[in-house]
Amino acid sequence: MSFGGERGEMREVFFRAWCNFRQEQPLTGIEKIAVEVALRHPEYHSVLENPQAFQDRDYLPDFGETNPFLHMGLHIAIEEQIATNRPPGIIDIYQALRERFDDSHMVEHQMMDCLAEALWRAQRDGCEPSGEDYLACVRRQAGSE
Repeated sequence: MSFGGERGEMREVFFRAWCNFRQEQPLTGIEKIAVEVALRHPEYHSVLENPQAFQDRDYLPDFGETNPFLHMGLHIAIEEQIATNRPPGIIDIYQALRERFDDSHMVEHQMMDCLAEALWRAQRDGCEPSGEDYLACVRRQAGSE
């Protein structure tokens, strides 16, 4: 993602963007994207409005908790992939998913499962994410493999 890999930095971008949006202040490029994603997730607005409580909060998937910053960050990553066609071929797969699901937000959620899996495996194995494995997973989601 364009705004760094540090957890605190990523969260600060979301908090600052939301604050600027609520105060009707100008938004930078990444802030505009963060707000667009946040607006599609009203369930996270209370988190974004309370940085003191959520800046350092850990989310434990073992207890069924969804990390709102990771979730929204994955949306941004998917949008960047589509805008740049990186990894190569992702636009074609995205279009195939759009034909299958009429809702672009739903399509991103389908893709996010694969992206999260690729990132988790890379972190677990101490290597770069496999673009090939990610694309194969997204192709399966699109029914084209």
